[in-house]
Amino acid sequence: MDLDLRTRHAATMPVHVRASLLIVFSMAAATERADAQWVEAPGHGWLDVTVYHIDTMEQFELDGNVREIFAEGHAVNTSVFLTFVAGMLPGVDAWVQVPYHRLKYSDVLRDRLRTGIGDIRLHLRVAPLQYFDFELPVALRGGVKIPMGDFAVDAEVIPLGDGQRDWELAAEIGHSFHPSPIHVGGWAGYRWREPNPDLRRDFGNEAFFLVQAGGNYGLLGMQVIAEGMKTTTTPVFENVPLRNTRRSILQFTPQISLEIRGGALRAGSRIPVWGRNLLAGRSWVVGYFTSWAL
Repeated sequence: MDLDLRTRHAATMPVHVRASLLIVFSMAAATERADAQWVEAPGHGWLDVTVYHIDTMEQFELDGNVREIFAEGHAVNTSVFLTFVAGMLPGVDAWVQVPYHRLKYSDVLRDRLRTGIGDIRLHLRVAPLQYFDFELPVALRGGVKIPMGDFAVDAEVIPLGDGQRDWELAAEIGHSFHPSPIHVGGWAGYRWREPNPDLRRDFGNEAFFLVQAGGNYGLLGMQVIAEGMKTTTTPVFENVPLRNTRRSILQFTPQISLEIRGGALRAGSRIPVWGRNLLAGRSWVVGYFTSWAL
């Protein structure tokens, strides 16, 4: 394909690319720290700051194969997630997560850049077994994603959010093999996604999961995380059902952590191994986790 023809086709950013610029970062509504599996006591909590960065010219196609983004598309995205958790009542804690994005996308036609606050997530988590004197760390977490970052109707504007509200419910479980330093945990849940009336698009509901295992050896820790999501209902674009726009991803994150200044500094790489209609390419992850108490 010659440059002139590619330029004409690139005049509008592909819809599936535009909608997937945030998904690499927004799958997990919580930090990936194993300590977070236990519901916080009143007056206690934790704070986590995590930075994700991806630089890729590849995407997962509908058939799961990795190909170059159309018209030499190139995404360079950095997102910072601030997560604050506080114990509210015995067996109940609350979560607030605020992201900040720097999203850049270029192709043969032009460069595009957006920065700003993304969609905010609010969650409430309860450990029901605590009320029956069971110590097994099982919790239910429900929450909402509030659309703060816009999803502009203009197809050439990179969105800072999806422009619609999400509701989700997840079940969590964790286990520590004390006195062994090994721990495991994870969650599985479902996300109900309201339509975007301005864009006249229903992205479709999603199922998601995260499983993690790791260990601490003195000041050093190691973890391996597996996570994924899948669209479970047919997306609708301008009243037309489009099964071929369903999205899914499976990715692994090996990481190491170092206890420092009352918290833990961690670094790792999130590696996608399979997906559909989403960006491919690994993300680099750096974060800091610390507990607090009144």
